[in-house]
Amino acid sequence: MIPEPDILVVGAGLGGVAAALAACRAGRTVVLTEETDWIGGQLTSQAVPPDEHPWVEQFGTTASYRGLREGIRAYYRQWYPMRSEALALPGLNPGAGRVSKLCHEPRVALAVLEAMLAPHRATGRLTLLTEHRAVAAETDNDVIRAVTLENLRTGDRTTLTARYVVDATETGELLALGGVEHAIGAEARSEFDEPHAPEQAQPLNQQGITVCFALSHHEGENHTVDRPADYDFWRSYRPGFWPGPLLGFQAPDPRSLESVPRTFVPNPDADPLAVSADQSADAGDKELWGFRRILARGMHRPGAFGSDITLVNWPLNDYWLKPLVGAGDEVSAQAVAGARQLSLSLLYWLQTEAPRQDGGTGFPGLRIRPDVTGTDDGLAKAPYVRESRRIKAVTTVTEHDVAIDLVGPHGGTRHRDAVGVGSYRIDLHPSTGGDTYIDIGSVPFEIPLGALVPRRVRNLLPAGKNIGTTHITNGCYRLHPVEWNIGEVAGALAAHCLTEGVEPHQVQSEDKRYEAFARLLDRDGVQRHWPDVRGY
Repeated sequence: MIPEPDILVVGAGLGGVAAALAACRAGRTVVLTEETDWIGGQLTSQAVPPDEHPWVEQFGTTASYRGLREGIRAYYRQWYPMRSEALALPGLNPGAGRVSKLCHEPRVALAVLEAMLAPHRATGRLTLLTEHRAVAAETDNDVIRAVTLENLRTGDRTTLTARYVVDATETGELLALGGVEHAIGAEARSEFDEPHAPEQAQPLNQQGITVCFALSHHEGENHTVDRPADYDFWRSYRPGFWPGPLLGFQAPDPRSLESVPRTFVPNPDADPLAVSADQSADAGDKELWGFRRILARGMHRPGAFGSDITLVNWPLNDYWLKPLVGAGDEVSAQAVAGARQLSLSLLYWLQTEAPRQDGGTGFPGLRIRPDVTGTDDGLAKAPYVRESRRIKAVTTVTEHDVAIDLVGPHGGTRHRDAVGVGSYRIDLHPSTGGDTYIDIGSVPFEIPLGALVPRRVRNLLPAGKNIGTTHITNGCYRLHPVEWNIGEVAGALAAHCLTEGVEPHQVQSEDKRYEAFARLLDRDGVQRHWPDVRGY
């Protein structure tokens, strides 16, 4: 029997886990559900190393997110055969990847996240239901009364009631099931006067998804996979905005759109301790092996590992032929299947046809790693989703709040109801509407509480990419630390509303109620405003 919780959190990605932790910390009972068998979303089932801002080691995250990061480092120090020089690094970057100061394996993040939840599960305050999906919601008088969950192993269905419901799904599933007003895809320029928005609304124009996978390389061995069913299509596919075939090492630079070569050299000899992961100084994304390397053999005692492990989330395997949301379940399934075929085709091309620096072709020693992703075929358990349904919120964050060309290098909207911070370029990948990269400089921003409050529905809160952003500003609000911050605030807000007998709209709109909630966030280490970051 599943207990009726105070708060139901649907989706156990980073936002969902953070929401559950915050609610449990406040003494509330929580049921947390997850479609896959791994909690952690982007970091685990989607297998994406964190995308973070340059100051992440000093400030600009919540205390609990810092705890997650330090827990990951502690796991490597405790259990891995690391060199003494690596062990001594306070800012240990286990994979020595350049995308993040904390590149690491999905299973390590999973272990740390499960450890963070463990005390609350032991008390009975938290119930975790993996391999469960929300399939229906009952609403009445602007309130989500109940949510029906389907057990994906057995097909059994259970209906749960809760006083607050948190939508932490990857695509905002509860917004559709519960009839919560929301946006999909690109808004018309006339709606918010965003310079980069299209003239007409394009609901099915959404950022591409990516099915990631992990690789190691073993010289002299042959790990070539079977030729994928759709290989001929992907081998010949050439997008109109691409300089050549998609399966090739020539691709647009996301910022300039100029054609730029990528390099691919497995297991380079350079010392990983010399790697600097600072994209503000050097994007580092043109060297494919090292950019998202998640295990560096040179970090460890000689002979401990025969190869590095790198995570493949490249321009070459972004999929944008069909939208993931809004076009029906059949199209959504086709999108995921297509993305999987693209990734397998990329793998096969790397193993058999990719040009090598020695003039040869193919890297048959590349081995896909099911043990790293926890799947039979080695592909990630779930696609990396960059764009979700988004609530029609009390506050909508637009390009005018964050784009550096509009607000200036030291501008940006300062929100009366700030509940967190974040920073990232507005980074939109090629889309299902035929758009190439949209990459816009942005300023460090605040997260307004109003972006977490639906205009009408009174007891549902978003906990991820489904907050009140636009298609454009989603591009800087969608990354790991911001999703965690949003989720933590959603869980804390639901618990606070239950304790005080108020509703989210009141906390957001009434200064005294917001100030009381803000004091709780301050106590728990949620940074609500940026310091002056000039000079860093």
